[in-house]
Amino acid sequence: MKIGVVGASGYSGGELIRLLQNHPHFELEYLAAGSQAGTLITEVHPQLSQLGERRFEATTTARMNECQLIFCALPHGESARLIAELAPEVKVVDLGADFRLHSAQSWEKYYGGVHAGTWTYGLAEIPGQRAEIANSDRVANPGCYATAIALAAAPALQGGLIDGEDIVVVAASGTTGAGRKASTYLLASEIMGSLTSYKFGGVHQHTPEIEETLTKVAGSTVKISFTPILAPMPRGILATVTAKLKSPLDSAQAHATYQNFYEKEEFVTVLSGSLLPKTSALLGSNGVQIQVAVDAHTNRLIISAAIDNLGKGAAAQAIQNANLMLGIPESTGLTAIGLGA
Repeated sequence: MKIGVVGASGYSGGELIRLLQNHPHFELEYLAAGSQAGTLITEVHPQLSQLGERRFEATTTARMNECQLIFCALPHGESARLIAELAPEVKVVDLGADFRLHSAQSWEKYYGGVHAGTWTYGLAEIPGQRAEIANSDRVANPGCYATAIALAAAPALQGGLIDGEDIVVVAASGTTGAGRKASTYLLASEIMGSLTSYKFGGVHQHTPEIEETLTKVAGSTVKISFTPILAPMPRGILATVTAKLKSPLDSAQAHATYQNFYEKEEFVTVLSGSLLPKTSALLGSNGVQIQVAVDAHTNRLIISAAIDNLGKGAAAQAIQNANLMLGIPESTGLTAIGLGA
């Protein structure tokens, strides 16, 4: 199957190419990179030496229409215009935000501009989503923070364990989550040896995405207070999610709820004993690590979740969605096993 990656010069684009090179059913037909057109791919992604002298191409819908499946890894607001000109038979996984939200009002508030519409949401481990993805030709890949936070909270909400309107999240992400565009605050001398919050005060753009996803799981309104943190590392997300318990529960009971919820999910590991999620254990993978406990002192459930923001948070999850869309085993070309320390 001929595959295209649009936005291939970014971090998610590079990770897509790396993973797709080893996919048994996909052929990298078209690798587009806008302003980087004509540049050797290995100048931007030196890890992709197998591509030899291959260069990025210009972004054109004519070339996109020569592919059977397109991965769009563009900044928000850029996918919708291109995709509007695609032939209807071309399948698309969009790693941007353009088609994630149901609410046009939320789009205008958090992103600005005109809402492009809503596609199937590509978080397969959320109840009911796997079948929807498999029956779709256009899928919106979730945001990286949204993936970690939704997977952390979903079992507790479906089980009726927590108050869905009292969820507090603090999550730290590596710098690749901010994209490749040069910014002073991402310079090594600015971030090394330092942590800082950003988009403080509940204004992060993944907030409505998380609330929509978890409201569907809970069957009632979900609200989160979300504080993101920039961590001095290239990649990885560690999310801590806390919520008020509806009734008394101990850690063993909470852990059993999570194990039962994810027991058939090959990419999600609910850690045993006192083990805690670790971002380095997931680098380069589509894996998720989760641990859960009850803070009896405050009557709150505490969930810790880790992912690779470029893996399960972007490129690897996009391939998982493509596999489902095409009716091939969803783990094809993917692993839950990270590189480790």
